[in-house]
Amino acid sequence: MHPIRHALTALCAATGLMLAQPSLAQAPLPIYADAEPLGVAMEGWAYPYPVQRFEFEHEGKLLRMAYMDVKPPQGVNPNGKTVVLMHGKNFGSDYWGGTITALAAQGYRVLAPDQIGFGRSSKPEMRYTFAWLNDTTARLMDHLKVERAAVVANSMGGMVGVHFALRHPQRVTALVLENPLGLEDYVLSIPPQKTENLVKLEMAQTSVTYRNFLKSYFPNWQPGFERMVEQFARVQLSSEYPRYAHVSALTYQMIYDAPIHGDLSKLKPPTLLVIGQLDRTVFGRRFAPPEVVKPLGNFPVLGRAAKERIAGSELVELEGVGHVPHLEVPEKFHAALLGFLAKH
Repeated sequence: MHPIRHALTALCAATGLMLAQPSLAQAPLPIYADAEPLGVAMEGWAYPYPVQRFEFEHEGKLLRMAYMDVKPPQGVNPNGKTVVLMHGKNFGSDYWGGTITALAAQGYRVLAPDQIGFGRSSKPEMRYTFAWLNDTTARLMDHLKVERAAVVANSMGGMVGVHFALRHPQRVTALVLENPLGLEDYVLSIPPQKTENLVKLEMAQTSVTYRNFLKSYFPNWQPGFERMVEQFARVQLSSEYPRYAHVSALTYQMIYDAPIHGDLSKLKPPTLLVIGQLDRTVFGRRFAPPEVVKPLGNFPVLGRAAKERIAGSELVELEGVGHVPHLEVPEKFHAALLGFLAKH
């Protein structure tokens, strides 16, 4: 048996772990020990719409940026506007499926890329920066002849979106920030970490620990979210997982190095903040004592402070919702999103 599979099986047998929901208390947690491995490019993993690839060279290497480019369905008149969706660190663009459908149904063209280092895109072992990710996104837009677009961004994607709006302001018609990371300066409270230590922690993950981590994002865990655990567990079974873990550590460093809270006042596009009020995400929380972490990650407070910093911005607060409103309460999120875009 594959050593990682053996370890996962042994862990489940030793702990007798069960699902936390009372209605499923007798069902064992899936651990995917015998699942088909996924390569780091997610070959074979289903996306909600056809995936295309934009190829370019960087430092002598051929890189492939995966993306979905979705036009309004038959019978819907295109409105001539484009929306670019930016995903979080622990997700690929596939989690935007419902949002793509909602936007396309209103006549929007929707571009949903996997940033380099994520999802189905290439995962080079290199220094990652938001400036470079944003320049590759701009190159993709050039390739597709998209001059300007509204940007909708979640979690780490919110940081990408803010940096993109500052670096390419003429290309952003509106900005929607959904529980973005970077609304507070992590460097002030979270000590820096060596990349090699981050890799070791990533390699030590299991489907059980990853599920628990995701549950911190989703206060109301839904059966459909289990798909994200399956994806991670199957990548971990791949012989390419050490590279995946290394890239994950490198993108951690990118987030740590570039908070956005100090730049919010510089934003020029019309901006909407959509904030799940139960979100308490603290980037790098495991690396600081509980008493230091306790006051951090208060998204209700952070969202209101961000609104004050961004001139003319709007704020929608979603009660009982965590870090990813577009998955937890899609109807409410899409209503706020579409209403805002209709005005801009």
